[in-house]
Amino acid sequence: MSCPICGKRPPKRFCPAKGEKICPVCCGQEREVTIDCPVDCPHLIAGHRYEAEHRKPAPPQDFPHPDLQISPDFVYERWPLLTAIATAILRFTVEAKELHDAEILSALEALAETYRTLGTGIYYERPPDSTVARALYGQISQFVQDFRKNEAERAGFSSVKDGDVFRLLVFLLRVGKQETNGRPLSRAFLEFLRARFPLPSEVAHEPPRIIVP
Repeated sequence: MSCPICGKRPPKRFCPAKGEKICPVCCGQEREVTIDCPVDCPHLIAGHRYEAEHRKPAPPQDFPHPDLQISPDFVYERWPLLTAIATAILRFTVEAKELHDAEILSALEALAETYRTLGTGIYYERPPDSTVARALYGQISQFVQDFRKNEAERAGFSSVKDGDVFRLLVFLLRVGKQETNGRPLSRAFLEFLRARFPLPSEVAHEPPRIIVP
């Protein structure tokens, strides 16, 4: 027998996405590129752990909106809103199993641009072209609106300004750029969010996806 991907090397490693054994070389090369790996694959987990241990910090000039200063105090003060945005992303994945880091970053980038222009008094909206990213863009936007509405109902006004939302979106973008591995089917950033913003048990305990269609 030979690996079903390369047709050359012996298959030694079980691939849950393929439902069969493939060779270690193809596992390493095609992981999150042509193979849509389930997040509980032990080889994917080991690969992500290795990447995290050897990752070099991105230079500041590579960050989205590098001139924008975002202090830790600001993030701490706006933590409830940051949690709401992260929750919107994670709830979206309950139905949209095909969501990857690329779509998340696309939605965050487009929404950040929307709020950047709102802060200047101009309304400009250009959702992502991807159907999945566009739907996520809409869900995050709705979560932000609901957050501000609920805050206004409790306190009589909302303290969240358009510029605050913009800064938090840019902050998440920077974290996402740092945490993702850049492969087209990566979910490394998504798993980072799951680890830090766990959903309520009734949502988080969805049956795990083992075989990717």
